[in-house]
Amino acid sequence: MVGPVEWRPDVLGGGFQQATLPLGHDAEGEVVATLVRYEPWPHLADLRPGPPAEETDVLYVHGWSDYFFQTGLARFWHDQGARFFALDLRKYGRSLRPGQTPGFVDSLDTYDADIEAALTAMGHAEGEHTHRRLVLLGHSTGGLTLSLWADRHPGRVSALVLNSPWLEFQAHSAGRAMLAPLVDLQSRIEPKAAMPNVDLGFYTRSVSRTLDGEWDYDLTWRPVRGFTVYPAWLTAVLAGHTRVAAGLAIDAPVLTLLSARSTLLPYWTEEMRSSDVVLLVEDIAVRSLRLAPTVTVARIDGALHDVFLSEERARVAAYTQLAGWLRGALSGSSRTGGPRPGRRPSGAPSSPGGRPGSWS
Repeated sequence: MVGPVEWRPDVLGGGFQQATLPLGHDAEGEVVATLVRYEPWPHLADLRPGPPAEETDVLYVHGWSDYFFQTGLARFWHDQGARFFALDLRKYGRSLRPGQTPGFVDSLDTYDADIEAALTAMGHAEGEHTHRRLVLLGHSTGGLTLSLWADRHPGRVSALVLNSPWLEFQAHSAGRAMLAPLVDLQSRIEPKAAMPNVDLGFYTRSVSRTLDGEWDYDLTWRPVRGFTVYPAWLTAVLAGHTRVAAGLAIDAPVLTLLSARSTLLPYWTEEMRSSDVVLLVEDIAVRSLRLAPTVTVARIDGALHDVFLSEERARVAAYTQLAGWLRGALSGSSRTGGPRPGRRPSGAPSSPGGRPGSWS
């Protein structure tokens, strides 16, 4: 059970607050998730009638070796009329505690507790009636996790937005079928034996302002070459890929945003500044069609693995695609009766660049 939520200022500054969600204990000690919300001071633009995402709450879940820091994404949803929340899962980012193995779980279903705690804090607890719609937004492994969750929890979600979701292994389904039994065997013998690090740091180079990118973030919470990968964790991910390949039945419209191309090479090239260097986007586009009866796949020219961290032209194209899709996806979704949670100012001024329409 989640007790009263206590909000406090977040590391992202004005307009952002965070709340710790206790999840009990495991072999490594106390386990928590962290919910972040964006509530800037009201602007006149917030009073415009009929924004496309009014009466809507959004929950964002990050990917592997990551955490929430994409302030422009929060501003976009606020400008659309939604309340925006982001979740740092257990053992990631704000939720990582000393002595814990970063990012480690041995089943993606473990995150059901994290997601349910967040939804309860947002006013979307299971069985609770609310007139507000719920949109889930997941990046990479977070997109895989939310897809599996939405499939297992019909009726909870109005729409699902996926930002380069990790829906298939980079060696294709044949490679996954060959690798999975070997990784599973190793996970049974040594579940936390460190596997070879295949991340050469090229993605970080394309994103971080400390290298060739334009974004500031905590390199402790999002390391240059990622977290150590363990057999038990990889087994959990491969099991998720297998479930997607078999076909899901998500009962909500799905939007998948992807780069137009991938560049997976063992050496740096300039093309890595404008392509996905993590996933094979062609495979992800195909797998996306196995998620739900209604799926839209949008390919963004020049986009990175996180399309919302791409250079400005691609980033604006991604937001434009998302805004247009929302108008149709949410127009037909129903709301159930219930008390309105309401919007409250955070008590702090919005961050620089947080004006309406500034999504960068």
